[in-house]
Amino acid sequence: MTSNDSSSGSRLASLDAVRGFDMFFIMGGEGLIVALAALFGFRDFGATFGHVPWDGLHFMDTVFPTFLFLAGVTFPFSVTKSRARGATDLQIALKALRRCALLVLFGLIHDGPLLRFDFANLRVWSVLGRIGIAWFCAAMLYLRFRTGMRAGIAFALLAGCVLFTRFVLAPDAPAGASPFSPEGNFGCWLDRTLTGGHTYKPLFDPEGFAGIVPAVVTAMLGMFAGELVRRAGPDPRRKCLDLALFGSGLLSLGLALSLACPVNKALWSPSFVLVAGAYSTLLFLAFYAVIDVLGFSKWAFPLKVIGMNSIAIYMAQSVIGAGQANDFLFSWAWRHLPDACGDLKRVFMNIGYVAVCWLFLFFLYRKKTFLKV
Repeated sequence: MTSNDSSSGSRLASLDAVRGFDMFFIMGGEGLIVALAALFGFRDFGATFGHVPWDGLHFMDTVFPTFLFLAGVTFPFSVTKSRARGATDLQIALKALRRCALLVLFGLIHDGPLLRFDFANLRVWSVLGRIGIAWFCAAMLYLRFRTGMRAGIAFALLAGCVLFTRFVLAPDAPAGASPFSPEGNFGCWLDRTLTGGHTYKPLFDPEGFAGIVPAVVTAMLGMFAGELVRRAGPDPRRKCLDLALFGSGLLSLGLALSLACPVNKALWSPSFVLVAGAYSTLLFLAFYAVIDVLGFSKWAFPLKVIGMNSIAIYMAQSVIGAGQANDFLFSWAWRHLPDACGDLKRVFMNIGYVAVCWLFLFFLYRKKTFLKV
């Protein structure tokens, strides 16, 4: 067992793997886990695997913030590499702005959807749009301020969000409505008002205005984690300890804050930022320790294939007709199963869907084709 830490280099081998693990659940992994749970008699587990209706946290609620967190982790490495090549901070900022614009555009195409040209009903907010905007804001803070100052800014942003949400109700809030409810939350009201009601849900948009500012802190937390790993001094195992302490601290703060501010993904509440940030940190730590520090990396190749083209598979599932391809290639595995084997049929269907997506990504990997923004 050897220490193989690559954190002083320009890229962490674990980042593609942990990003691939996260995206696996977007490309059919969620359905597969739920189907397996039903097959083996754990339907209650399957029911608590997806998204919560409002307050609380289920596993799938961690996928989005983890992706944004990991985008933050990469930035300190990217900045160091760019500066070593002679790039100015202005050039780095312009590149970050370009990335933000592309992600917003991709989000409009994917979630809008922009390409239908139905501008009257265009949904402005999107998953990729939030990632682009929040990451860009965090990147600008990274370029402008030192770590201590950014920690203070992150604290001020979360504190400000708690105070604003608690004391500024939606103008049309019903009597007695909670400021943390869809009816009473000012951000939800703003989404309904500014977009003419074109929100993902009738009363709110989970990627809407309410969560932009705290989402910036999610990206900042990723950058803090990236800085902990990138620094050249400490032993790799010390970096693991620092990440563990960082994640544990976030979890403690998040649970404490949840007493006054519920954990809520739709609002991207400050307690959600901290609890989801803790999960993301500890997940990143696990992959970093095993792959970069201990050097055990071969097992992660299937995840690496996903992680190296995560934006591509997010955008391409409908384009490549993954469902139709699954039916064409693999329906023999479930076509003749009796109705009594419905759970087993769903397992085979989800395995086929994941296989189609992964084979598409493997094709791109072999062709060295990667969608970069």
